Amino acid sequence: MPQLDRRPTKPIMVLINGNECVVDAGDSAAAATIRAGLGWTRTSPVTGDTRAPYCLMGVCFECLMTIDGETSVQACLVKVRPGMRIDMQSGAPSLVE
Repeated sequence: MPQLDRRPTKPIMVLINGNECVVDAGDSAAAATIRAGLGWTRTSPVTGDTRAPYCLMGVCFECLMTIDGETSVQACLVKVRPGMRIDMQSGAPSLVE
């Protein structure tokens, strides 16, 4: 019977909304935010409602976050790495830097 790989992974430190968090190496940035207890990862640019990761496979775009300064990154498709900065995204990203 198929089974999830439950071998322990190396813990690493990332910054989530400026707070140091220990997460498992190999996790996606979206999974790291869920493990950190965040209830949402962005706000809708249209309604302002909070949104959270849903499909965790790159289809729904609900996990858009700012990662290492880059806006609108699908957090479910990015593996965490030591020192990574993961921030919630509020509304639409600015097109002018």
